Amino acid sequence: MKSYFTLIIFVLLFGCRKNDLQEDITDYSRGTNIATRWGDLTLDVIKTSYRNTPTYSSRSLGYMGLCMYECVVHSDSSKKSLYGQLNGLSNLPSREGGAEYNWKVALNSGQETLLKLLYPVNKNASENEHNKIDQLAKKILDKEKTGTSSATIDRSIDFGKQVALAIFNWSKNDGGFEGFKNNFDSSFSFPAGASFWVPPVKGQSPGKLPLHPYWGNNRSFLEQDHLLPIPNAEKYSTDKTSSYYKLYEEVYVRGLALTQEEMEIAAWWGDDPSETFSPPGHSYNLVTIAVKQSHASLIKSAEAYARVGLAVADAFIHCWKSKYKYFNERPSSYIKANINSEWLPFWPEPPFPAFPSGHAIQASASAVVLTD
Repeated sequence: MKSYFTLIIFVLLFGCRKNDLQEDITDYSRGTNIATRWGDLTLDVIKTSYRNTPTYSSRSLGYMGLCMYECVVHSDSSKKSLYGQLNGLSNLPSREGGAEYNWKVALNSGQETLLKLLYPVNKNASENEHNKIDQLAKKILDKEKTGTSSATIDRSIDFGKQVALAIFNWSKNDGGFEGFKNNFDSSFSFPAGASFWVPPVKGQSPGKLPLHPYWGNNRSFLEQDHLLPIPNAEKYSTDKTSSYYKLYEEVYVRGLALTQEEMEIAAWWGDDPSETFSPPGHSYNLVTIAVKQSHASLIKSAEAYARVGLAVADAFIHCWKSKYKYFNERPSSYIKANINSEWLPFWPEPPFPAFPSGHAIQASASAVVLTD
């Protein structure tokens, strides 16, 4: 069983920080500030939402990135809309020929609309999430109104909103719609036998059920991603000379001698959804860092968020399909049964099977995209 898995990820035909909404928004730095501010706020909403899981968050970021790109794609004649390229995406609004648009306003409107739809306010959620969204959207719109005709502003707002609504309506039949309402399926039947996952004693979730066991059946953004082969896993064994035993033994030995630096790195990448914006949020945040450091244009920034969002979302679907094929146990149960009955992991284990690694698959996907 390898500790990593390289996802064969697509290249589409395009041609841990705090959010500070009080920061001066007048410095747009070649347009990137609009995109990165929405990237930051999206992650802030995800982190504070009770709906935060790596699976649902990956889906949300796929749609948010796509919406960002489609709101500005017509600003550059060398770029292509993903209309007709993604799995079942057959309805997106068109721009009015010859009409003037403010693409920053369109992006602003689309992000505001879709983020509220993906994270709706209800009795279980604070209105604070939507207050943050309203605050940022208003600041950006007020700035862009200066020197732009009201007709252009209205047209741009409507275009962004229509893009968001079209994408949201398309999302409703992907298999993960409102997935936060059924994170842990009480009807799920555990397989019985050696090598299978069991709820950890020290875990990130108080529940004793695995997270989103059917997420691997969801519609992928790119149809061919559903055809990717399932990676091979090591054969279960308690033989001390076996590859399977040695993998868990390595975890055990390393855990006994972790340095301060290693513990800090593990904590930074731990991505407990109750504390951070989870692994897919980590990748989306790397887009923000790359965009800011490279001073990318608005269209290139939006393209980067879209590519990474879509790649990570499909990576999680494929990963979950693989996880629930094997239902592989985590170190805590194997090490307790075969190496040291008193052992506890340094970092609380998540509520789903181990192999293959969600962190590794999504990180590999985002690395390929950002490199390209």
